[in-house]
Amino acid sequence: MEEGECWAECLDVAVRIARTAGQLVQEAVKQEKSVSSKSTPTDLVTEADQQVEDLIISTLRERFPSHRFIGEESSAAGERCVLTDNPTWIIDPIDGTCNFVHSFPMVAVSIGFAVKKELEFGVIYHCFDGTLYTARRGHGAFCNGVRLQVSKEKDMSKALILTEIGAKRDSNTLDIFLGNMKKLLSAPVHGVRIIGSSTLALCHVASGAAEAYYQYGLHCWDIAAAAVIIREAGGCVIDTTGGPLDLMSRRVVAAGSQEIADYVVQQLQPISYGRDDHDP
Repeated sequence: MEEGECWAECLDVAVRIARTAGQLVQEAVKQEKSVSSKSTPTDLVTEADQQVEDLIISTLRERFPSHRFIGEESSAAGERCVLTDNPTWIIDPIDGTCNFVHSFPMVAVSIGFAVKKELEFGVIYHCFDGTLYTARRGHGAFCNGVRLQVSKEKDMSKALILTEIGAKRDSNTLDIFLGNMKKLLSAPVHGVRIIGSSTLALCHVASGAAEAYYQYGLHCWDIAAAAVIIREAGGCVIDTTGGPLDLMSRRVVAAGSQEIADYVVQQLQPISYGRDDHDP
């Protein structure tokens, strides 16, 4: 089997697993939840996060035993979060855990796939409404089989911007976060939205529903699948410095147009979160 055919097979498997995992999440929403915290009191984890990740990784490992895995919960448990040249699955079992805890309907399963440190495809499944976002490098991006196209708006005053707060809530971090939002609102822009799910917010950029997304403090599993989807929908995904995306840097700017992305970059004061590939 040629390499391209192999990755196409991997994508098909990822779609099936994402749907299965998403249905588990749908059922888990209705149950009583056991909730604890990780890095901060606002960085939540539930038994469902761990169960869904175990399901995804065990299923993939059985099918592709030579592949590597980076998962949110296994990384939180102390596994090294390192991207190598080997085929690597990058998994967020429940993106929007706080939303999940409160039954707020913005929760997704995200599965990205990289080879030789290059993102090859991404699958994101919206657990509440069953929307499926998929993309493969060089083959386009789709939502429930319909091709996606980013907004080509270049005028910041007509833009809708999405962001997330991040896990840090100390006074200095909040001052910078709110200061960044104030600069963008003063541009002016049509609005700034926070929905509690990085992956679904990035999918809204891919679909053209929003012009840009920025965040400090997200992780590689929040970005991996969505980055392919946005790029294949015609958008750009870059570092907050304006340089190329660094998947492990815990920061991102994504936009439908380079002009909007560049403007957002120019407004941002950085917030330091360290890197995903440093020792836990």
